[in-house]
Amino acid sequence: MTSKTKKDLLDVKHSLEIIEQQFETFQILNEDGQVVNEAAMPELNDEQLQELMRRMVYTRILDQRSISLNRQGRLGFYAPTAGQEASQLASQFALEKEDFILPGYRDVPQIIWHGLPLYQAFLWSRGHFQGGQIPEGVNVIAPQIIIGAQYIQAAGVALGMKKRGAKSVAIAYTGDGGASQGDFYEGINFAGAFKVPAIFIVQNNRFAISTPVEKQSAAKTIAQKAVAAGIPGIQVDGMDPLAVYVAVRDARERAINGEGPTLIETLTYRYGPHTMAGDDPTRYRTSDLDSEWEKKDPLVRFRKFLENKGIWNEEMENEVIEKAKEDIKEAIKKADEAPKQKVTDLMSVMYEEMPAYLKEQFEIYKEKESN
Repeated sequence: MTSKTKKDLLDVKHSLEIIEQQFETFQILNEDGQVVNEAAMPELNDEQLQELMRRMVYTRILDQRSISLNRQGRLGFYAPTAGQEASQLASQFALEKEDFILPGYRDVPQIIWHGLPLYQAFLWSRGHFQGGQIPEGVNVIAPQIIIGAQYIQAAGVALGMKKRGAKSVAIAYTGDGGASQGDFYEGINFAGAFKVPAIFIVQNNRFAISTPVEKQSAAKTIAQKAVAAGIPGIQVDGMDPLAVYVAVRDARERAINGEGPTLIETLTYRYGPHTMAGDDPTRYRTSDLDSEWEKKDPLVRFRKFLENKGIWNEEMENEVIEKAKEDIKEAIKKADEAPKQKVTDLMSVMYEEMPAYLKEQFEIYKEKESN
């Protein structure tokens, strides 16, 4: 019997390779809208499938109109969402009303479909304080600007749910750049240690502004980072709405059954710039890469699937498009009617009891605004 060498005893490279091989991409629909994983098909009826498609089409129109409104100076900060509809909306579709969403700044569609009025989303983009006054019963927070900070917040919200014995989950979204932040690791580690009902989604759209994901981390997948936190991790085809739905549905079920959090990496792509604040994606993305991902468009893929089932057609899609345009027109009109924001408004809503130093400033600004 030969003695083992040091390499045999401590082959760390092999150990890493074994871990990385565990994270295959979960998919149900291929790029042609064909079912390639029949066993994983969710039990969604025709009406539910149609509703998911309606939301995706509606949101694509909302994105197009929001970009136009931004260019007209009628919106403020805006991060385009086209390409990420399956990742965003199919994940929200798997939630219940009592679940709590903690979004990043690109995740406005999820909180709209979770109950935030559209006109308030527009006001949030403008930086108006009324945009952050979430209506009672709508379980969302305003989109987080600090990269990855919502992961820590989600761990805390989920811990509160666990302590109350609530049958609900907290779900947080960030991008691949967020997975490089310290808050990401602290959030999933805390959630894993306390086994809280949380779902952490990383929407890997390949670029953190202009930095490709390959330069952000040596890890072959973001999903494998769950291993260090001792929680389940899964990589999903983020352009496949059915795969995203199933991944989140199952993660939610585990969470409310007391099995703790899950990290889900959705492989997706943003067709537009990082934000409308001057980013030019042609400086860091090739036309070949854009073309490759355009073929994976979640709307095209899901449309083919539904048309093959005979439950979607051009007339239905046009109805959704017209409805979206009308809703957006009304919502922007309502946002325009909001009172002009004053400094004293911000001071009034910042604290339950205004500190003494602000009371003095409040009176100064109140006098200025009255003139």
